[in-house]
Amino acid sequence: MLKSTGIIRKVDELGRVVLPIELRNKFEIKEKDPLEIYVEGSSIILKKSEPNCIFCGSTKNLTNYSNKNICSNCISNIISK
Repeated sequence: MLKSTGIIRKVDELGRVVLPIELRNKFEIKEKDPLEIYVEGSSIILKKSEPNCIFCGSTKNLTNYSNKNICSNCISNIISK
């Protein structure tokens, strides 16, 4: 369920919205951090992007191979086949 922060920001002429410092601090969002954009009904949802496995979506024990993240479980599964 969505919870209102009571904060209102205007979209500028380039389509940008500034996230208040309180929210950036709370969610540990730093300058240049990637954010994923989701749409749910009439809502736009921003989520801090986390690296994840291209096969299973896990965010734990990742190895980068050819600019793709693969978790240790999926690597084990690939090797055993």
